[in-house]
Amino acid sequence: MADNSSDKFVVTEPEIVVSAAVGRRARLRDFQSQLMERMQAAKAGAHVRANQLGVQIGKYRYLIDLREAGEIVSSGNLTKVPLTKPWYLGLSNVRGSLTSVIDYSLFEGHEATFLDSSCRVLAFSNSLSFNSGLLVSKVLGLRNADEMDLIDEQATDENTMNHHKKPWVLNRFLDADGQIWSQISLSLLVQDQEFLHIGL
Repeated sequence: MADNSSDKFVVTEPEIVVSAAVGRRARLRDFQSQLMERMQAAKAGAHVRANQLGVQIGKYRYLIDLREAGEIVSSGNLTKVPLTKPWYLGLSNVRGSLTSVIDYSLFEGHEATFLDSSCRVLAFSNSLSFNSGLLVSKVLGLRNADEMDLIDEQATDENTMNHHKKPWVLNRFLDADGQIWSQISLSLLVQDQEFLHIGL
């Protein structure tokens, strides 16, 4: 009879794939957990400008006041709502609460945000009393706007200035790596009439 005792030490390819996927999920959970802890600590602390959440939506980078940012969850399954504008992606279950999910890139007139495994939904803070969230391509962690250069809007091109004229776009910054960040106010965004009217 052949000795098959060595078989138990063989790791098959599907097992390797599953193991890698489990490892990625664990690292993602750790990152999200650490980020939430840092966000809570920053909210309890000081300076608003110095503690912003950095996110990427499509090709653009944004800074969001931590007091206006809520849960960050997987984009998961979105339930479409008929007869709504293209930037209104539908409803998502965020911690048991139905939350409207917005493609901010489309809302701003840019390309649709590509939906993949790195996408997340950034829910609005409960303090805004507005059950909504933004689809973000990547969560980039906490950013210190005080370490960036404020962009002089008068020195930029017309397209950039038109982008800045929207009342919820507070400032634009240039970081040490040459990346441009737009600081947006969710509390002002939810007062915009176009944003409030999702129906066709």
